Amino acid sequence: MGGLGFREILIIALIIIVLFGAKKIPELMRGMGSGIKEFKDAVKEDDKKANTEQPTQNTDRTA
Repeated sequence: MGGLGFREILIIALIIIVLFGAKKIPELMRGMGSGIKEFKDAVKEDDKKANTEQPTQNTDRTA
């Protein structure tokens, strides 16, 4: 219960084809793919900035 089976996925795909048409679907997928790629690139860039901006801590302590 609660999961999407093959029939449900097929019905959703058919509805999308009817709504957008077969010619628009590749354009939509291409746009989604480029958006996801841009998001991942931005996350990687932010991670690089965060790693370079972290101050180094001096752990050499004498008692």
